Amino acid sequence: MVGVTVSLTDDDRCPCGSGDTYGACCGPLLAGDRPAPTAEALMRSRYTAFAVGDAGYLRATWHPRTRPSSLDLDDDLRWQRLTVLATHAGGPFDDGGEVEFVAQHRSAATGERGRLHEVSRFVREGGRWFYVDGDVGA
Repeated sequence: MVGVTVSLTDDDRCPCGSGDTYGACCGPLLAGDRPAPTAEALMRSRYTAFAVGDAGYLRATWHPRTRPSSLDLDDDLRWQRLTVLATHAGGPFDDGGEVEFVAQHRSAATGERGRLHEVSRFVREGGRWFYVDGDVGA
């Protein structure tokens, strides 16, 4: 499965739940116009990439030592909401950080709801944040 592609305009609300518009939030990150300034911003932009079906961005922001050789997104899932529960480090002057979040989704085919609860780990190298891995919780 290739994944569903969703087009957003700069004036649409950003899927990451920040309250900002896509053009003022995750849009420039996904477009490659600027890197994420914090681990949380990278995590939010990666959620948005899942929501719009941008596997290329997901692979590009995955640390090379843990990045899968390919990434197929599930075109049945519609990502509905992101809630950031906690952050540890991951600021503009840190080299690592963790973000705990819950991402809710729904099956387009069945309407069944689901959630992903994860503590994600990030590292900053060469001024860029990368997703390393995460622990999936209940």
